[in-house]
Amino acid sequence: MKTLLSLGLAVFVATAFGQEFRLGSAVTDFTLQDLEGRTVRFASLKGDLTVVMFIATQCPVSNAYNERMQALYADYASRGVKFVAINSNVTEPAAEVARHAAEHGFGFQVFKDPGNVVADRFGAQFTPEVFVVDRAGTIVYHGAIDDAQNPASVKTHSLRQALDELLVGRAVSRPETRAFGCTIKREKKTS
Repeated sequence: MKTLLSLGLAVFVATAFGQEFRLGSAVTDFTLQDLEGRTVRFASLKGDLTVVMFIATQCPVSNAYNERMQALYADYASRGVKFVAINSNVTEPAAEVARHAAEHGFGFQVFKDPGNVVADRFGAQFTPEVFVVDRAGTIVYHGAIDDAQNPASVKTHSLRQALDELLVGRAVSRPETRAFGCTIKREKKTS
């Protein structure tokens, strides 16, 4: 029943928010706003592999992952993996996002997504939620960083496993996992 509800929510979000990018689909270029308000093209951020992470400043689940996200960046950046963090919450202004990134020592770039346009294109629902884009621009992994908010309870390192497989030229054995966390606080769209 829980799985059925999760599937129903995913279909609703994908339909309601106009999801364009899906597992196995190509990610076309889009723009992001850096924390100083400058526009940056996604194409200029891509690496051999690119991890797109939807994050939040006020979500306890997302905040429980701050050190793990930084550790992933430290472990994989030198291997050609780029990390792009995106805050799409309408309730969290850019100044707050910049302070949060500085306080937690994020080495990866953090962007604001005004109007949650990018979150809608990816169909992102939660913070944290991750997507891995390969060299060809295709989404090859979508879901959770791992399987537990508490680092001591983690049994499956889903994102690490996906990156390790991709870096040795293998397909991701488990390309989709269930993301969990706080819902992205979206801007209300007017018709």
